[in-house]
Amino acid sequence: MLLAIDNGNTNVKFALVDAQGAIVRGWRIATDLRRTPDEYAVWLDQLLRMEGFARSDVSAVMIATVVPRALYNLQVLASKYFGVEALIAGRAPVEWGIALKVDEPRALGADRAVNAIAAQALEAGDKIVISFGTATTFDHIGADGAYLGGSIAPGVNLSLDALYNAAAMLPRIGIEPPASGSVIGRDTVGQMQIGIYWGYVGLIEGLLARMKAEIGRPVKVIATGGLAALFQQHSHLFDRVEPDLTLRGIAQLYHSNFPSA
Repeated sequence: MLLAIDNGNTNVKFALVDAQGAIVRGWRIATDLRRTPDEYAVWLDQLLRMEGFARSDVSAVMIATVVPRALYNLQVLASKYFGVEALIAGRAPVEWGIALKVDEPRALGADRAVNAIAAQALEAGDKIVISFGTATTFDHIGADGAYLGGSIAPGVNLSLDALYNAAAMLPRIGIEPPASGSVIGRDTVGQMQIGIYWGYVGLIEGLLARMKAEIGRPVKVIATGGLAALFQQHSHLFDRVEPDLTLRGIAQLYHSNFPSA
């Protein structure tokens, strides 16, 4: 089986993928540049055993990362504990298989490229992928699967942290939908929840409206990322929510490059 690894700024996601490209099991751990290959191995080995698998079940490892400093330890994890050379999304011998029609293709985050690959397999026509993570990204994928550009906004939790750190009298709160439908809060915490939550809904609505107008054709909207579920209740925003879109894209990238594996 393939061990797909999505190394993000906040979390590292691992998934076992079978020969048909289906995700069998998945786990996540907080991104920590100090974490060693041995620590990864102990943690993963326990989880594999709990689910009835063993390290010997892994025959390949592919990594998509936006944290270059964390890559080396993941590569050592693959070679030392799984006995394979890790494949890196976007580096030879792995070919994207889609056109990256932007000014600096090499600067595009690997997660956004594999999201485009996964989105193309899910929907025909033009797509917008919204990925909720440390940053929130909006990406346009053409009907032919080409990555055509997008935008980057501060993530929800990043916005909350900035508010807490910059304003001495404001408390640290978690992001959640306000209890009432009102946008006029009666206490500090309620007002913060309204500002962050409904402010972010407004950001999503505004950017989607402008992108759709600029594209000028019917567009399907796919949401992914750990925080996508927060906005899922606003069904008019997304056509579908795919929490494992990035991992699915890694799996598809692997099988398109190594179809006989």
